[in-house]
This record gives sequence, structure tokens and C-alpha cells, in this order.
Amino acid sequence: MNRWFVVVGAILIQLCLGAIYAWSVFTTALESPPDKGGYGFTPAQTQGIFSAGLAAFAIVMLFAGRWQAKIGPRSVAILSAFVLGAGYMLGGWIGDSFWKQFLCIGIIGGAGIGIGYVVPIAVGVKWFPDRKGLITGLAVAGFGFGALIWVKLGGSWFGGLLNTTHVFGLPGVQSVYFIYGVVFLLLALLGSMVMINPPAGWKPAGWNPQGAGSAAAGTGLDITPTGMVATPQYWSLLAMFTGSAMAGLMVIGCIKLFGVDSLQASKACNSAKEAGAVAGTAMGWLAILNGLGRIAWGSVSDRIGRRNALLLMCVLQGIMMLVFFKVGATTTGLIIGACIIGFNFGGNFALFPAATADFFGNRNVGLNYPFVFLAYGLAGIAGPQVAAYFRSHAAGDVNAWRMPFIIAGAACLVAGVIALLLKAPKAQPARVAALQCPVCGVALAPLPDGKRCPACGASLPA
Repeated sequence: MNRWFVVVGAILIQLCLGAIYAWSVFTTALESPPDKGGYGFTPAQTQGIFSAGLAAFAIVMLFAGRWQAKIGPRSVAILSAFVLGAGYMLGGWIGDSFWKQFLCIGIIGGAGIGIGYVVPIAVGVKWFPDRKGLITGLAVAGFGFGALIWVKLGGSWFGGLLNTTHVFGLPGVQSVYFIYGVVFLLLALLGSMVMINPPAGWKPAGWNPQGAGSAAAGTGLDITPTGMVATPQYWSLLAMFTGSAMAGLMVIGCIKLFGVDSLQASKACNSAKEAGAVAGTAMGWLAILNGLGRIAWGSVSDRIGRRNALLLMCVLQGIMMLVFFKVGATTTGLIIGACIIGFNFGGNFALFPAATADFFGNRNVGLNYPFVFLAYGLAGIAGPQVAAYFRSHAAGDVNAWRMPFIIAGAACLVAGVIALLLKAPKAQPARVAALQCPVCGVALAPLPDGKRCPACGASLPA
């Protein structure tokens, strides 16, 4: 099979999985009072559904990595299509209350995303060991671009589905949920058809891993999750990913609400409708740059190294978050700030899977990356809920947005410091007398068959 077909299939799947990033398009309608056609949800409730989706996404990925190893990536991708589609269709059909949407859109929909997300990454890295940064960026670029499509379809394209559709007589929000569920099911099923691992021992023509640079070849280790979580590198990646992702998820979950508050308070816009239109534009550009950032940061990291790319991305994001409260008070500033935040946020999803493959091996990236991706679930709870907490306790005061952005900016700068100190794990020469695994330190007596540590799976020196 031509390996570029895998990229096409990956993008189709990720376009659907990116639905969770379109959440802001629903928040205004969900928080509107029932007498104005809304649902009367509180900010904590709307962000609670978003956070539940992110948490379910990250937790279910842990199991999906193991399912993929047992039943194959295509079967897992097909399962993802059905679960994601069912979550949104059920959310449309019965989602007339907070708890029903929390279950259908948050838990079931988030689980569908978690089942499928790692498949294109794991399959892509195996087909493209020579371009891990670029291919992980391309594989997940659809996630960011998908958000733009679903935001615009819901809010403005063709008059906005939220305003124009009433499938089965359902209200606008539920009608859009149902339509999206059907589309997600069909597109994800189509993309899953090419989610197939390469033959055993396959490598690209002319690629010599021994002669490749460190960014392409990695450390040469092949470590399973048990050994990985025993390394300081794993905990460093987890902490960095949490801090860096927190900023982007916070802004994705609240940019429309912040834009409306900030632009009206600064008199940059004269009405909530005008401010909402600008915020919607900023949301769309954030989604575009989110997708482009995945490709760009992945490609750059193949050239300058994963650590340098992580350091640069985290520092730039930290600075932008610290000034976003002021910058976002103008129409141009809100859009530019959203672009920079989206671009840097997208880099997380190219750099961290590539770093996981570099540090702990290509073979087990489908098993290992879900453990690194737990950071996304932590950030998905922390980011939106921090913003909701300050906003709920200072309703109507635009200054309520200042502290959440400062907290997120500081978290990104801390992640940058960790990146500065980050070093890839290195296997030490084995000491025959000690009979210990050079990676996890477990006692080996006698030397196991197959030259691999039975505890962590690391390759053992001769």
C-alpha cells in the first residue's frame, strides 16, 4: 500500500475527532435562558461537558492503545466511528438537559474520540519512521481543521446550522448534534479502511536508521509502558504537556465568551452581536492555525530537534497568554492572539507523540503515547474549570478573565523550563556481574531469551 494513503485516512478520521474543539459554538445557546430559546446552563455546566469530553478522551486512550495491539488498528478505528457517531446522535435525540448532554456529548462522544485518536498516530509513525515529526503533525492536523469546519457550519456557513436546522423537529443545538453524529460516523468509517500496519520489518526505501539524525532515529530503545513510567523523561513530558495544553484548552473553551466580554468592555464593539461575530472569526482562525501548527512544529522539530522545538513552543505560548487579556481587548488583537495561541497549541499534538516515539521507541508508541496523553485530560479539566471558576465568581466583570490567563501563561513557562532540562533516556552498558536491565534496573538472572527485559521490554546489549 502507498503509505501516503495512510495520511489521507488519518486526516479524515481526525476531522471528525476534532469536533470537541468546536464546543464554543454551542456555549452561547446553551447558556441562554429557556425563555429565549436556550437551555439555561451555567458557565460551570457548559465547561463541565467540555471537560468531561476531554477527560473521557484521555482516559479511554489508555485502553485503546492496548486494543489496537490486540485486534489491529482498523478494527479500533471502526469502533471509534460508531461510538463517536452514536454519542452525538444520542445527544441530539435526547439531549434536552445538562446531564443528558454530559453523558452523550461529554462521556460517550469523548470516549469515541479517545478510541480513535491514537490509531492514525501509531500507524503513521510505523509507515514514516524517517519523518516522525512531520507525519504526526499531518496525522493530527485534521483535528484542528475539523474544528474550523464544525464551528463555521454550526455558526455561520449557509446561515449557520444552529439557526436553520430542526431535524426531526429538534431545537437548533440538538439538531446540529444529530447531523454531526451522522457525518462523523460516515467519514471516520471511510478513513478507517486504510488504518493498516506495514509488514513486519518494513522500512522506507533508502532509509538507514543508523545514519539518520537523532530526531528521526530516536534513542534506539524499545520500551513498554511499564518501563517508560519508571523514567524521569516520562514525568517530564507529562508535566510539560499538561502545562502547555492547559493554555490552549482554556482559550478554546471560552474564546467566544471572552471575546464578547472584552470587546464590549473596551468599546471596540458596540453590541454583543458585533463582538460575537469578531469572536467567531477569531475562533475560526484559531482552528486554522491549530491545524497548521501541528504540521509546522512537527516539520521544524525534525530539523532542530524535539527538545528545542518544545522549548520554543512553550515559551512563546507562555508570553502570549500573559498578554492576551490586554491584546484581546481589540478586534485585531483578539484575532492575532487567537492565531498565535492556536498555532502553538497545535504543536503539542505533533511534538509530544514524536518525542514519545523518539525516547521510548516506534514499536510501542501506540501503547506508550496514551500514558503521555493523560496530560491532555488533566489540562482539559484544569484549563476550562479555572476560567469558569473566576468568571462565575465575578459575573459581568471583564477583569475576571485576567487571572486565568496569567495562571495558564505561568504553566507554559514552567513547561519551557522543564524542556530546557530535558534529555533523552540512554541505555547504559550492561554490567554482566550485576545482571540488571540498563533501563529499568530490574534484576536479570539468568539473561532472558530474546534479549529483552521481561519487565520493561527494553532491548538488552549483547
